[in-house]
Amino acid sequence: MTSTNERGGSNSPLVQAHNLVKHFRLPGGWLSGQASYIHAVDGVSFEVAGGEVLGLVGESGCGKTTLGRLLLRLIEPTSGQVIFDKQDLCALGSQEMRRLRQQMQLVFQNPLSSLSPRLKVLDIVAEPLHTHHLVKKNAIRDRVVEVLELVGLDAQYLERFPHEMSGGQCQRVAIARALTLAPKLIILDEPTSALDVSVQAQILNLLEELRRARELTYVFISHDLSVVQYISDRIGVMYLGELVEIGPSEKIFENPLHPYTQALLGAIPLPEVGRKRELVVLGGTVPSPANPPAGCRFHTRCPLAQSICREQAPRLQRVRLNQDAACHLVEADSNL
Repeated sequence: MTSTNERGGSNSPLVQAHNLVKHFRLPGGWLSGQASYIHAVDGVSFEVAGGEVLGLVGESGCGKTTLGRLLLRLIEPTSGQVIFDKQDLCALGSQEMRRLRQQMQLVFQNPLSSLSPRLKVLDIVAEPLHTHHLVKKNAIRDRVVEVLELVGLDAQYLERFPHEMSGGQCQRVAIARALTLAPKLIILDEPTSALDVSVQAQILNLLEELRRARELTYVFISHDLSVVQYISDRIGVMYLGELVEIGPSEKIFENPLHPYTQALLGAIPLPEVGRKRELVVLGGTVPSPANPPAGCRFHTRCPLAQSICREQAPRLQRVRLNQDAACHLVEADSNL
């Protein structure tokens, strides 16, 4: 799979996930030898080009957050590879990984829980500088003011605690902390879901401005398709630990290929009066990731499922130009 970037970024991949798998062992089963596992991420592969924004969407529990942490090697994969800037993260020692972490950062969902309530903004944003010893002590304050100004805050916030600021201001501080080490990649895990709608728009605009100005690469994790559509160059759709569709944002919204993607988009109202998307009603509930169904994992809820769907797992394959889907019922374009 080759990633494309229509906003001016590099075409060469900055991040590559190769058949990533993460299974979490459940308690029990030690005496019987029959251990059970949560299949959080199962065989996910994709690339993210330098300067690109890849959105990851799906229902809660589909593995989006776990995948984001695997990309940063905050958790170890059960199997598979993560290549960052042509280096295999899983093959690096602790010291090498520590140096490389300067180029990768994470912004969490809820800023009030990700920022220490005991630290002032100056100490929160300066923490990465202290950890990596990149700036002399007498220059740290100036560096913190510099990154705060990048996110629309100024020096008057240096002595404030998180509880003295709004949710939007706290998220700006969290973004400033992520920018302190001038990273190449930022994983954004639901960065706007805890904010009011008007503040969400401000943060999204800020992220887009920063991406252009700093040539940043984002992996933007969200359950909100409207938000992902606004900021993403490409979108990857996850279901029960697997990537079921990936392609350019406009193609995903105009011509979704996988029945699950169609169902997700069918629930979003269109802004034009009189226009409606076809509503795909999904039956049943999401199966347990501890006991995923055989064949296509979506077949238990898919209104189009056939016998092959229950027996054979589909592979993610190129179906349209730059658009891949994992579905037995979607035929590839013969011109590809």
